[in-house]
Amino acid sequence: MLKDKASSAIVAVKDLTRARAFYGTTLGLEVDREEGDQVVMFRTGATRMGVYVSEFAGSNQANAVVWGVGDDLEAIVADLAAKGVVFEHYDMPDVTFSGGIHHAGDFRMVWLKDPDGNILHLNSGT
Repeated sequence: MLKDKASSAIVAVKDLTRARAFYGTTLGLEVDREEGDQVVMFRTGATRMGVYVSEFAGSNQANAVVWGVGDDLEAIVADLAAKGVVFEHYDMPDVTFSGGIHHAGDFRMVWLKDPDGNILHLNSGT
């Protein structure tokens, strides 16, 4: 039924102006369209990501959005770190952590939070 249909991420935020700056300037996403003062749609690869105002922003304790960035991971991490982004460190069996990046064999993973505490995940997958 849905296997051939596109999907997109939606992220709840409390302050749309602050979120627009973070997702647009810090993460480098391009605004696709705005729907009043409640929703901003960003382009991210071949998909769109919606950011909307909600009183429940940041209450999810799991990944809100995941990007598979392949071999660009280290360059992206360096760019984000230069913009002041702080990366999360999670203790996991058989996973090492250095320079903001978790290593599980050849697979690399990064977690960061947006200004509302939503967990964003980047990894070396594609």
